[in-house]
Amino acid sequence: MNKTSTILVFGATGQQGGSVANALLNNGWSVRVMVRNPASPAALALRDAGAEVVTGTFDDIAAMRGAMTGVYGVFSVQPSSPGGTVTDDDEVRYGKTIASLAVECGVQHLVYSSGNAAGDTPTGVAHFDTKAEIERHIRTLPLTATIVRPAAFMELLVMPGFGLDEGHFHFFMQPEGAMQVIAVEDIGKIVAAVYAQPARFKGKTLEIASDVVTGLQLQELFSAAAGRPIPYSRFSDDELAASPFLQQLTALVDDGQLTGQADLDAMRQMNPHLQTMASWLAGSGRVAFEDALATSANWAFNR
Repeated sequence: MNKTSTILVFGATGQQGGSVANALLNNGWSVRVMVRNPASPAALALRDAGAEVVTGTFDDIAAMRGAMTGVYGVFSVQPSSPGGTVTDDDEVRYGKTIASLAVECGVQHLVYSSGNAAGDTPTGVAHFDTKAEIERHIRTLPLTATIVRPAAFMELLVMPGFGLDEGHFHFFMQPEGAMQVIAVEDIGKIVAAVYAQPARFKGKTLEIASDVVTGLQLQELFSAAAGRPIPYSRFSDDELAASPFLQQLTALVDDGQLTGQADLDAMRQMNPHLQTMASWLAGSGRVAFEDALATSANWAFNR
C-alpha cells in the first residue's frame, strides 16, 4: 500500500479511534481525524503527532462528507448507549451514514469496529444488536470493507466498580470460565495491519483479541499485581437479579456469544507485539489497575 494515502479516523479522541490513529501514524500513514473540539487536549496531541484535524460531529453530514473527500480509507467507530451520550438509534444512524458516505466519496477501504457478540443471531442486548445492524448495512454496499469485532477490553476489567477497591474482583464468567480480551491500544495495531493488506482482508469479518483469561487466572494476576490476595467470584445471584442488563451480558458469556472466538495465533501473525493480560498489567495497564484498587465506584448496570 501507498501509505502516503490518507485514512480518516472517526472517534479519534476516544479509546478505539485514538488507538487506530496513533497506530496508523506510527506506521507511516497520513491520518485525518474529525473531532468535535479541535482545541481539546486529545485533539491537540493528535495534531502534534502529525494528524490533520478537522472539525465536525456525527450529526453534521456535510462535515463528514468534507472530511471524507479525497481519503483512501475510513475507520468507523461510534459511541454507544452504555456510554450515556447517544441512543441506540443514534448509533445505528451514525454507522450507516458513515458507510453510505464512504461509497459516495469513493473511499477504497472502510474498516468498521463492531463487537464480538454481534452476528446474524440477535442477542437481545442493544449494545451488540445495533452493531449487527450496521454490519448488515455495510455488506449491502458496493464498498471494500473489513469488519473487526474486538473482544472485551482489558481496560474494562480494571474500571472501578468491580470490587478491586474492596479487595476482591467479580466479573461475568464462572471461576473456571474463559473470556478473550484485548488492550485498546492493540486494536490500532491490528487495524493498521488490515489497512496494509487490503486484498487479504477485503470483505472479511474478524474477531480480534490478544489473550484469553479465566476468572481464576485473573485472581492470580490481580493478586500478584496487588501484592495481596484478590479473590475472584462471579457476580452474585442478587446482583444479577437486580440488573437485567448485567443478567443479559452474563447469559451471553454462558452461551459463548461474548467469550470470543478470535484466532490468537493469527492475531500475532498480524502483529507479534500484542499484549497478554499479564504484560499489560505490568506495563501500560498498571496505573489503571492501581487506580481501581484505590477508587470506590458503582457501575450503572441498568443500560
